[in-house]
Amino acid sequence: MKTIVYPGTFDPITNGHIDLVERASNLFHHVIVAVASSERKRPTFELEERIELAKEALSHLENVEVRGFDYLLVNFVKDCRGDAILRGLRAVSDFEYEFQLANMNRALAPEIESIFLTPSEKLSYISSSLVKEIASLGGNINAFVHPSVKEALNRKFSKS
Repeated sequence: MKTIVYPGTFDPITNGHIDLVERASNLFHHVIVAVASSERKRPTFELEERIELAKEALSHLENVEVRGFDYLLVNFVKDCRGDAILRGLRAVSDFEYEFQLANMNRALAPEIESIFLTPSEKLSYISSSLVKEIASLGGNINAFVHPSVKEALNRKFSKS
């Protein structure tokens, strides 16, 4: 049984992320969406909120599991008995960083492969940062996120 781990802060999960998970779920027996604590990034949502939002947005996929983590990714992948790490590439500008990251992960854990997928063309411009900015300014984010994420963002920014 092949398992792939898709790590990220998912602050919040977007339709671009969901697209990659759906496609990975067709290629692998088990997909683990690994929500990173990433306190240094100062996420908008707490780790548990991000986990719950990802679970809601991905509940239609039977072979997908969502877990949080707060330690070295390759160790998390080993603990999950993962075979590979999934990374998304939206644009050429992502490639250099992702290439460096994949090589570092390979140096730390040569038995774990890195797999890269690109999102659907219609979703390639979506980022969590842009979605949060649009939501914070009262813009329409329906096309970019799951309805539960939209509600959570609206609640978050109506308090500000």
